[in-house]
Amino acid sequence: MAVDGKTKIVCLIGHPVEHSLSPAMHNAAFEELGLNYCYVALPVRPEDLPDAVRGIRALNFHGCNVTVPHKQDVIPHLDGIDEEARFIGAVNTVKNDGGLLRGFNTDGRGFMESLREAGIDPSGKVVFIAGAGGAARAVSYYLSEKASRLCLFDIDTGRSRSLRNDLLSLGREVVVAGGIEEAAGADMIINATPLGMKEGDPLPVERGILRREQVVCDLVYRDTPLIRTARELGCRAINGLGMLLWQGALAFRIWTGATPPVDLMRSVLLEGMEGRR
Repeated sequence: MAVDGKTKIVCLIGHPVEHSLSPAMHNAAFEELGLNYCYVALPVRPEDLPDAVRGIRALNFHGCNVTVPHKQDVIPHLDGIDEEARFIGAVNTVKNDGGLLRGFNTDGRGFMESLREAGIDPSGKVVFIAGAGGAARAVSYYLSEKASRLCLFDIDTGRSRSLRNDLLSLGREVVVAGGIEEAAGADMIINATPLGMKEGDPLPVERGILRREQVVCDLVYRDTPLIRTARELGCRAINGLGMLLWQGALAFRIWTGATPPVDLMRSVLLEGMEGRR
């Protein structure tokens, strides 16, 4: 669809953003549904974030995605955020509603949709999360409602205790693990640390801890050493591609109100990943 004076612009702000697959995914979805929208990736340095948000408002952009390193720092520049984003302490989606910028976080819901699609139900399961940063906060917000026991572990014990306390304030049952070895007793293990983003990273969970009965998830969207190791051992293993897909699909719905063409968006993501190998 041709861009014209009625085109609604949606952008991605972060630094860097050159690697992002979001423009291809969203633009294909807009075209499929005949929506007069256009998605662009805009590199924004941290010191330029306040000006960038003012620009989104002044240029009447319809909304944006927010990625590292701005997910937390963008919050003071918005007019409001929803309860989920407030708990997580980070925003990944913004909608411009008549000049009012409202922030959302679709990461946790995206992860839960990826589990549902894979036929994985965490209800009544013992779930172990490695890491207690923003990604862990996003998924634990929902998993703590479903799991019979949610265990948190982070090398920064203060961070894991802080997340536990925040979840307890919501009436959730959560424990802080004394060590990574406690993952051995879990039905589901989730890597919410950066380990695995670079080849050569150590495994976030040692090979000897994994059992074939376990579900192993990594929030990194490509196959990491953890995912490959889990599959070798016969575990049910899923990477973060589904989370990437569904967080984008949920953002699409926030901006447009339309049902996103998920299968098309998935195929575009897979094609983009294949092109980088």
